[in-house]
This record gives sequence, structure tokens and C-alpha cells, in this order.
Amino acid sequence: MITSDQTAVLAGLGTCLPVGEEDNAALSERLDTSDSWIRERTGIAARRIAGPDVSMRDLAVAAGENALKAAGLAEVDAVVVATSTPDRPLPAAGPQVASSLGLGSVPAFDVSAACSGFIYALAVSAGLIGTGLAGDILMVASEKYSRAVDPADRATRVLFGDGAGAAVLRSGRRDERGAVLAVDWGSDGTGRDLIHWPGGQGGYLSMAGKRVYLKAIEHMTSSTLRVLDQCGWAISEVDTFVPHQANMRIIRAVAQQLSLPEDRAVCALERTGNTAGASIPLALAHGQANGTIRAGDRMVLTAFGAGLAWASAALVWPEINTVESEL
Repeated sequence: MITSDQTAVLAGLGTCLPVGEEDNAALSERLDTSDSWIRERTGIAARRIAGPDVSMRDLAVAAGENALKAAGLAEVDAVVVATSTPDRPLPAAGPQVASSLGLGSVPAFDVSAACSGFIYALAVSAGLIGTGLAGDILMVASEKYSRAVDPADRATRVLFGDGAGAAVLRSGRRDERGAVLAVDWGSDGTGRDLIHWPGGQGGYLSMAGKRVYLKAIEHMTSSTLRVLDQCGWAISEVDTFVPHQANMRIIRAVAQQLSLPEDRAVCALERTGNTAGASIPLALAHGQANGTIRAGDRMVLTAFGAGLAWASAALVWPEINTVESEL
């Protein structure tokens, strides 16, 4: 719970997507699947795939640069990078992203919370700002899941895509639009094997689909209710709901559990797929671009992913700029 009058305020948003796109028809040529099968079960028509010459860090740097442009800033006090698909396990991507952006010797580090990474980074950044350790923070969520999934595994290959989203947070007050009003987060390590990627040990991402589906609905629903309780908001007062873009069935099920009209949920995965930690900032940019998200909207963000880890946050959407690009 956030109790201080001083908190983080959203000041700018940036995204970067790979130019490469793989649609369902292309996948159907190599896998036992079809466009109708994928759309019916996931809502995904295509996903962005970064080429071998585009790294997770490249996407992160481009999104971070765009967020700084959107906020009108050339400097920040810290950089937080959320990723579960780092280019290498050591060193962290944060210092490399900060250096590439010309941000000098600011503190920079990584957060690994899989699909909940953006909101985890938001919680950490709000804490740094609330305690006075930083004024302006650049937080970036960047993923390259195309290197983690088995190209022959229909269950995971159809889901995941690559991309990055970033936000600049500044110090402000709770009564400002864009202020982070409340955060709920949690984890359950007993579910560590439900979504698993051995990474450098070899092998591909594995996921216990049905159990993950049920856990995602359970925790995204309960976390949303807890963050609403912190704000004193009723579900009927939520104008815009921005869930992790895992698949359409999960988004619809969570909205149904919350008794929230489906048209209040932002859905942006049709042409990007599941971009894990980057999915929420990409959804925010999508919603702002098409008018689904409007200044003054009461908004809840929620996510669930490997760990198991989940998180939700509440804010009132501000008038901010968004800068997008492709790489």
C-alpha cells in the first residue's frame, strides 16, 4: 500500500516493436495448427519476432529513448529494466541500457518477474521515489521470447512475441493524474515449475497450460480486488482495465470474474502476441493510440506470470505523450 503523499507520477511512455511479423498462416505451414485454431484459443493473429541481429537490449534502448522523448527529459536518477529473457545472465541489462542512452553513472538494475515485470518495476520505482532516493526514473520492460520457445512446440510457439515498452516516472503528489495510487503484489514459489525456462542450461520454455490458465485468473482477479480496496474504488468505478496480454480467454475470464464489462478491458495482443513483461506498456500505448484510454480514466493494471508472481496497480490516466518505433 502507498501511504505517502509523495509518489511516482507517469510522465511519458515509449515502445519499440521488431519489424518482423509472423502471422498464423506462416506458423500453420510448420506446425499442426491453423489460423482459426490459434485465433479461437488465444485471440492472436500474428506476433512480432526480432531478427538475430536485434537483441533484447536493442529493443530496451529504443523503447527507453522513446519514453525519454515523450517525457521531454534527457536525464533521470535511475534506470530499472524488467526482463525475463536477458541476452546473457551477467551482467544485468540495466547498466548497459543506461550507458547506451547516455545517462552516465546513474544506478541501474534489473527486475525479473516474468509477465509481472512491468508492474514489479513500477512498484520498485514508486518506492524509490516515495522515499526520496530518486526523482525521475526510467523503467523499461523488454522481452525476446522468440529465443526461449521451442519452434516445434505448438502450445508455446503460437503465443509469444518480442517487444519492449518503457515509462518515465517523476516525483509528484497523489492528487495528480498519473500518480501511482496503490500497488498489490505477491508470489508463490511452490508453483515455480508451472512456467519454466532453463535458459543457459539448455532447453526451451515449458508451461502447464491448464494450471497456468486457472492460476492466472485466480491471482489477477484477487490482486485487482485488493488494489481496488486500497483505493476505495468499486469495480463499477474502473473506466479502463489493462491486464497482461496473455491470451483473450484469460482476459475475458478475469473481466467476467470481476463483473467488469468486457469493453473496458484493453486488448492489444492480436498483432503482437504475448510479450510477457512488455505487454502492459505496449497495451497502454495501443489503448492511448486508438482512444480506448483517455485522460482522466480510473485505471487498474494487473499481471500474472512465472515465479509464480502477480501484481496490480491503480492510477488515474494523465495527459502524456507516447513515442513508438520499430527496429
